[in-house]
Amino acid sequence: MKVDGGIGFDLRRAGPQARELEEMGFSGLQSAETAHDPFLPLAQAALHTETVDLITGITVAFARTPMVLAPTAHDLNVASKGRFVLGLGSQIRAHITKRFSMPWSSPAARMREFILALRAIWANWYEREPLQFMGKFYTHTLTTPFFTPTNTEFGRPRVFLAAVGPLMTEVAGEVADGIIIHAFTNEKYLREVTMPALERGWKKAGKKREDFEISYPCFVVTGRDEKELEATKVATKRQIAFYGSTPAYKGVLDAIGVGELQPELNAMSKQGRWAEMGTLITEDIMNKFAVVDEPAKIAHAIKNRYGDIVDRTSAAYANLPKEDQMTIIETLQS
Repeated sequence: MKVDGGIGFDLRRAGPQARELEEMGFSGLQSAETAHDPFLPLAQAALHTETVDLITGITVAFARTPMVLAPTAHDLNVASKGRFVLGLGSQIRAHITKRFSMPWSSPAARMREFILALRAIWANWYEREPLQFMGKFYTHTLTTPFFTPTNTEFGRPRVFLAAVGPLMTEVAGEVADGIIIHAFTNEKYLREVTMPALERGWKKAGKKREDFEISYPCFVVTGRDEKELEATKVATKRQIAFYGSTPAYKGVLDAIGVGELQPELNAMSKQGRWAEMGTLITEDIMNKFAVVDEPAKIAHAIKNRYGDIVDRTSAAYANLPKEDQMTIIETLQS
């Protein structure tokens, strides 16, 4: 199982930080699109590392167009000598329409077309195929040598797609190279909803399981003593509650028989009762979402639960000392 770490957004430190994480044994580095641009830290990382994958986990697809993302992904792939992975996500309607002022409709169908459009653009650049992509949501038919990269020796970047619901998950299986499973996923949902949806996508595309990577940043609850363990539990319960307040994620709660929590969490979120929301997450619910164990056993616990499904993880145990983290990384990757 590959292990990915997170890189910060201080561009003066991103390069040295990336090199340190590579030396610790991480397989990849992820940069998320939150309050900062997700690509700039990875550009620094590309120049300071040699082996790790560089992954946006995620960048918001619908805030952009395929032609806007195509050269950014290309340039990062060239800078990293083929190590860049464009991790895409849809975000939710309110953010796309109110924050980004972009259109929203049929997210799974739109995302499928978005990725196919990217592939058509790259096919024009790398294989000199005519650019004649005409879809329902995106149309790309104009290309000239002035706007076409010539440094194409590393080929097209890999594309991972973040997904929760079965429709988007099926799209990931069909048109992406991998999936970034949301941390707000439990084992039952993963095995009974996510995997069958991926298999439907693979069948559509004529893919095999080995053609595809499954990335899952599972919740981890651990600590060197009771105080650390309890602090991690509280933080994890609040994070589970935050995600659980999203209506589109109700199915994940339904899978473990607690779907009735979703509207209650949603109502509390609208009232700003963020800390209080975590108290609704019982130990039993937390244990269904999180892998809980002491530091010396946590890597084996992750492998025992997800080792037959997950290819890479970015499990959070950053509260542990560096030496403990390195031992966990080595065990997961062995």
